[in-house]
Amino acid sequence: MRYDTKIAIVVRENLAPWQKLNVASFLAGGLVGASPELAGEAYRDGSGRFYGPLIRQPVLVFAAAGEQLKQVLDRARVRGVRPHLYTSELFTTGNDSDNRAAVAAVPTEALDLVGLALHAERKEIDKIVKGLPLHT
Repeated sequence: MRYDTKIAIVVRENLAPWQKLNVASFLAGGLVGASPELAGEAYRDGSGRFYGPLIRQPVLVFAAAGEQLKQVLDRARVRGVRPHLYTSELFTTGNDSDNRAAVAAVPTEALDLVGLALHAERKEIDKIVKGLPLHT
C-alpha cells in the first residue's frame, strides 16, 4: 500500500546505539501523540490474544551529522512542516516537564539537535530529507 504521507525520523549518526534507539522511540511516540490517526488497529494472534496497535505506515530512519539536522529543521520550517525534536540535553532530564524546559532555554539556532521526526505529504518529506542516507 502506498500512503500519501511519509514518516521520517532523522537521528544524529554519532550517538551511542542505545541513544539512537531512545531518540527514535521518543520521536515516534511524539508523532502518534500529535497525529493519533497514525496508529493502526490492535493486533490479535491466532489464539485470540490481543496486542497493542502499531504505527500504520512505514517509518524511514535517516542518519545525519549535526549540521545536517539543522538543515532538516530549516527545510521543515520553510515548508511549513512542524517537526518533533530531541536535543542532547534531554539525555540528562528525567521527565517531560524538564524536557520542555531544557528546550525552551535554548534559542533555535543553538539547539544541539540529536533527532527530528516529521510527518507530511510524501513530496514534502522527500525534499526535507534530500541527500540523507537511510540509517544502517
